[in-house]
Amino acid sequence: MTSFDHRTALLQIPTEPGVYRMLDAEGTPLYIGKAKNLKRRVSSYFGRTLTRRLQLMVARIADIQVTVTRTEGEALLLESDLIKTHRPRFNVLLRDDKSYPYIYLSTQDAFPRLSFYRGPRTGKGRYFGPYPSAWAVRETLHLLQKLFPVRQCRDSFYQSRTRACLHYQIKRCTGPCVDLIGAQDYALDVAHSIKFLEGRTGEVIAELGERMEQAAEALAFERAARLRDQIATLRRIQQRQSISAEGGDIDIIAAVEEAGTVCVQVFFIRAGRNLGNRAFFPQVPADADQAAVLAGFLAQFYADKEIPSEVLLNAEPDDAEFLTTALSERAGRRVALKHRLRGERARLVEMALKNAALALKTRLGSRAGYTRRLEALRDLLDLEDLPRRMECFDISHTGGERTVASCVVFDDAGPRTSDYRRFNIEGITPGDDYAALEQALLRRYRRVQTGEVPLPDLLFIDGGKGQLGAVAGVLDALGIDGAKLVGVSKGPDRKAGAEQLWFADGVGEGLGDDLSEGGAPIVAGADSPALHLVQQIRDEAHRFAITGHRQRRDKARKTSTLEGIPGIGPKRRQSLLRAFGGLRELARAAPDEIARVEGISQTLAQQIHDALHAQRERASRAL
Repeated sequence: MTSFDHRTALLQIPTEPGVYRMLDAEGTPLYIGKAKNLKRRVSSYFGRTLTRRLQLMVARIADIQVTVTRTEGEALLLESDLIKTHRPRFNVLLRDDKSYPYIYLSTQDAFPRLSFYRGPRTGKGRYFGPYPSAWAVRETLHLLQKLFPVRQCRDSFYQSRTRACLHYQIKRCTGPCVDLIGAQDYALDVAHSIKFLEGRTGEVIAELGERMEQAAEALAFERAARLRDQIATLRRIQQRQSISAEGGDIDIIAAVEEAGTVCVQVFFIRAGRNLGNRAFFPQVPADADQAAVLAGFLAQFYADKEIPSEVLLNAEPDDAEFLTTALSERAGRRVALKHRLRGERARLVEMALKNAALALKTRLGSRAGYTRRLEALRDLLDLEDLPRRMECFDISHTGGERTVASCVVFDDAGPRTSDYRRFNIEGITPGDDYAALEQALLRRYRRVQTGEVPLPDLLFIDGGKGQLGAVAGVLDALGIDGAKLVGVSKGPDRKAGAEQLWFADGVGEGLGDDLSEGGAPIVAGADSPALHLVQQIRDEAHRFAITGHRQRRDKARKTSTLEGIPGIGPKRRQSLLRAFGGLRELARAAPDEIARVEGISQTLAQQIHDALHAQRERASRAL
C-alpha cells in the first residue's frame, strides 16, 4: 500500500473554518473534527508529538477530506451530524437518541392547556424545559395542578364535556369546559403558571400575598385561606428547588473516568430551579483525556438542544475558545464555558462530580459487565477458572510520615468491603515502601497461614518487578503458595491504559522463571476489559490507603505530643503551655527551665524534653 503523502494533501487545505475527515484505505472515516483554521489544525497532526491513540490513527490515514463552512457555529453542527452518521472509531461518541421532554402551554387557545410534550418545537404556544426525564415533567405538572389548576385534559375531552369531571371535584381544575370560571380569572392562573415555570416564584408569591390581604379585608376568609396555602406551598418549593440567588439558565457538566469507562453527568438548571440530572456514558477512544472527552461531548450534546447562558464544567475542554464562539453563534447570544469556579458554583460542580462517580460505580458494578471483565482477566492470565477472590495491596504516606498499607478484596461479585483491612506501619525507615509492604503482608498472611482468612486466587501489588519480588519473598518465608502474583506498574508514559502487568504462577520456584515470557511485562492494551478490572482493583486499593493515611495523619496533627508522656495530665499540660506560650517554645526550652513550672519535677522535665526533641528529629528525617 502506498504511504499517505500528507505534505501534498496539506497544500490543498484552506485556512477557513470547517470540518475535516481522516479516512482509511477503504474510505471509512477514522476521525472527524472541526477547526477555526483547517490548514493549521490538520497540519498539527503531522508536526508535533502525538499520544499513542493519535499515532495509531495517523498511521492509518489514506486520505483527508475537508468541508469549508462560513462560521465556527456551522462547523460545530456539521461535525456533530457527521459523527452521529459515521461513528468514527477515534472520536468520542455520544449515544443520545432520545429527545428531551418539555412542558407545553397552548397559549393560542382561549383556555390554554398544560401538557407533556416531546418532539420538535415548531408549533404555536409556549415550551418550557428541557427536562432531563419524563418523570420530572409529570412531577412538575402534578405540582402545577395543585397550585394553579390550569386544565391538562386533551382538547377532544375538553370540547365534549357537558358537566365538570372528577378533576374539578378534587380541585385540580376550575372547570373552564362548562364555564365554571371566567376567562379573566383563568388567565390569571395561566400567568402564574408561566411565571412559576420561568422561575419567577417570588413575583407569584408577592401577587398572591396582595390578593390574600384583599380577600381578608373583604371578609372572604375561605378564599384568603386558599391563597395562604398556595403561598406556603410556593415558599416550600422555592426553598427546595432554588439553587442560586442569581437564577438564570445553567447546565452543570462533570466527566469522570475509571477502568476505561467514562461517565458524563449533566444537571439542568432553568431560571434558578434544578430540573434534575442525567448520566451519559459516551464511547471514548483509548488515551482520550478529560479535556478531549468534554470537548467531544459538548459539541454533540448541544447540536440539537437549547443552549443555556452558562455551562459549568469540572475541567477546561479542548478548543474551549472555539467551542464558546460556536455555541454562542448557534444560541444567538453569549454562552460562557466556565471551569475555574468558587462558592456556590464550585459546590454545584462538586455535586455533579459525585453523582457522576456514583453512576460510574453503579455501571462498573453491574453483574454482566463485571463477569465479562473477570472472564477477560482469566483469559489474559491463563487461569483455569474465574478468580473467586482477589486481593490488592498499596502503601500511602507523606514523606514517610504515618505510613498506612491497605488491602482490598474483590470476589466474583465485586468489591467485598467487609474484608478490607488497613495496617498502620511502624518501626521502618520512613519512606521505605518495600519494608512497609513486607510488614503489611506478614500481618495479613499470618492470618491466612492460621486459616482465619482464605488465600486469594490472585494477589495484585501496585508496583513492578521489585515489589513483586518482595511479596514473593514474604510468602515464601511463610510457606504459602498457590496464589498467582500480579504486579501492576505504570507504563513508560505513566498514562492510564499503558499499564504493565508482571506476574508469577507461584512462590518459591524462582520469580524470574515464572514471569511472562522473556521476563518482559504484559501490556494488555487500553481497550482490554481485563485491564479495566485490574485498574478498578488497583485504584480502590489506592483510595483506601490514602484515605486511611490522611485520617491517621490528621489525627496525629490534632494530638499534642504531651498527651503521650506518662504523668502529664490536662492540668500539667495546660500549665506548661501557658508558661511557655505554646508547644514550639516549650520544645526549645532546657530541662531546667521546664522543671521551674509548678508540678513538674526534674525527672519529668527531662522526659518532656526528650519526647519533644525525638518528635522534631522524626519530622526532620521525614523532610
